Amino acid sequence: MASRRLTIAGTVAKRLVAALPAAGFGLATAHRRRAAFARAWRLAFEDLGPAFIKLGQLISVRPDEFSDELVAEMQSMQDAVPPLPAEAIRAVIREEFAREPEELWATFDDTPVASASIAQVHRATLARAYKPVWGAELPAGTALAIKVVRPGAADSIRADVAIARSLAERVARMRVSRRFDPVALLDEFAATVDRELDLRQEGRFADRFTFDFRDDPKVVAPRIVWPTSTARVLTMEFMTGWRLNQLDEARAGGVDCYALAVHGATAFMRQVFVYGRYHADLHPANLFVTPDNTIAYLDFGIVGFLTPEERMNITQVMAALVYRDPERALTYSANLGVHVPAEKIATVREGLGELLSGTFRPDGTRDFAHFGLGFLKLLGENNVQIPSGYGLLIKSLATVEGVARALYPQIDIVETAKPFTTRILGQAMGDPARLYERIPAAIRAALRELVA
Repeated sequence: MASRRLTIAGTVAKRLVAALPAAGFGLATAHRRRAAFARAWRLAFEDLGPAFIKLGQLISVRPDEFSDELVAEMQSMQDAVPPLPAEAIRAVIREEFAREPEELWATFDDTPVASASIAQVHRATLARAYKPVWGAELPAGTALAIKVVRPGAADSIRADVAIARSLAERVARMRVSRRFDPVALLDEFAATVDRELDLRQEGRFADRFTFDFRDDPKVVAPRIVWPTSTARVLTMEFMTGWRLNQLDEARAGGVDCYALAVHGATAFMRQVFVYGRYHADLHPANLFVTPDNTIAYLDFGIVGFLTPEERMNITQVMAALVYRDPERALTYSANLGVHVPAEKIATVREGLGELLSGTFRPDGTRDFAHFGLGFLKLLGENNVQIPSGYGLLIKSLATVEGVARALYPQIDIVETAKPFTTRILGQAMGDPARLYERIPAAIRAALRELVA
């Protein structure tokens, strides 16, 4: 561990020193300095491998704790590594099943279709028809994607997380910034990585997602083949289509991008407001548009969950955006764990009002990312700690807006959310339990009117 600690320190130092000329040796403008060092951190994380690549991705969704320059740089983090030899992947499969790949599947392609920091993906074909947990039967010969955790990845990532956590504890003792809690960030990161290292969790959520959208032929996810799946090997249906950076090809192929933009945004709102479980890692590699005019969700390694009460509070925050009501946004954010100190409330309320007034684009549509990410940044600037789930949801909603706008630039994500917020708030108003809770307040208000 000591040698690895030195490697980490040396790699970071090397990249930061190399960034000094771009930073003007400290004499450049603040933005230029931050941009230069942000790029150095991103390159160092890529050099250091899987654990740090994943950590960089987590930083990219925390504008409340990190600078705009670092967040933007980490968003460009490339989670693509040189592929392992086929024999290394075959060895993992043999360890899991005590059988050769050709005994499990009709065919197995030794050439990977994707190679990332945690897992590598190979194509195969189904040997025998299989009835998945939900959805139509997969016939023999169905194209499959075999996702395999890279050998040694779990041990090396967990070892690096332990080192990073010890370094974070040192940084915390130095009290560099009240805004940044490195230990909490590393704890959140460790929990995320543990979930990603057990591919069964991804498979279970994919099944649940398929069930949730069983009545929606426009939204699909890979069906899981459980007899050939374990914690380190996940067998799933192979999905084909165009990524979001291939939309010109998709349009040429007859895809109705406008309809899919609206439908995709609506599908995400349904995940958040109706089911309380949502895909929290949407980016061009995890979302396809298919030749059948459907949206295919992939890679459920990172997901978010909301309780019914949290869904209600998130609905109220969205309603605050619709009605430009900063007081409502503060009240219901507090219910979600965002506690603004009394001495900061006036400042945050004023900042919120400015954000809400600036949500309209020149074309008249509203910009959720401007509000949501701006709100996180405003809270961070005022040293307000933000629960990780709250930040993750806001970033996910902003990402969905970006995805929808890639398909159709004039879409208004707030208008898309309005029917959900209206329905949920209407149901809450008619809920007998909630009406009972509000009776004392209503009586007090009536008495005040009598004595006024």
